Amino acid sequence: MPTTDASDSIQIPQTTTASSLLAKVLWITTVGFLFTALGSWLAPPVLGFSWIVIVILNFALIIAIGFAARHSPAFGLILFYIFTTMMGVQISPIINQYLSTTGGATIVFQAAITTALGMALIGVIAQFANFNYMKVGRIAFFALIGLIVLGLLGMFVHFVNPTIYAWLTLIIFSVLLLVDFMRLRARGQDYGAVQMALGIYLDALNIFIALLQIFGGGRRND
Repeated sequence: MPTTDASDSIQIPQTTTASSLLAKVLWITTVGFLFTALGSWLAPPVLGFSWIVIVILNFALIIAIGFAARHSPAFGLILFYIFTTMMGVQISPIINQYLSTTGGATIVFQAAITTALGMALIGVIAQFANFNYMKVGRIAFFALIGLIVLGLLGMFVHFVNPTIYAWLTLIIFSVLLLVDFMRLRARGQDYGAVQMALGIYLDALNIFIALLQIFGGGRRND
């Protein structure tokens, strides 16, 4: 009598669920970037002190999204799109700095396309990668903390080469993006689509900003 392997009976549904979740997360993230573009386009030419208020608001929204997504995914999704729109406003001074210079529009376009292609490549790699992503994620997180400290010091003493800083940002967030894609594959259902989209969105946004500076020849954003 033929026997049926129990693992075979659950492998296909698990794979299907992971693929469906990945598609949903990528769709949410893509729409989020469209809202970011809209927010950047609608932002006033000069933000002034309101920029600090927007930064604080966005930080609060990140916390709120994590809480709301666990209790009401629909409300969490609404907050996510509000957040991505406000992030567009927050980064509008950076975008406008490039758009106001000769060839700046090309730089922004190249950074956006490279980010999209990079996300696709890293997403594919994550589907086949087999290593302890949690350990790598912890290392990348501590590297990010060090990068933030370095950036804060660089605000007062410009001893950090902007291009080198941009490359370090690109590398760290590319690793974090890979980790988030692997976490989605392994435990995405534990976090939910909105929370996973939030992490991937933040990774990709920082990659985009780093690429802007790299393609812009190491130009400072301050």
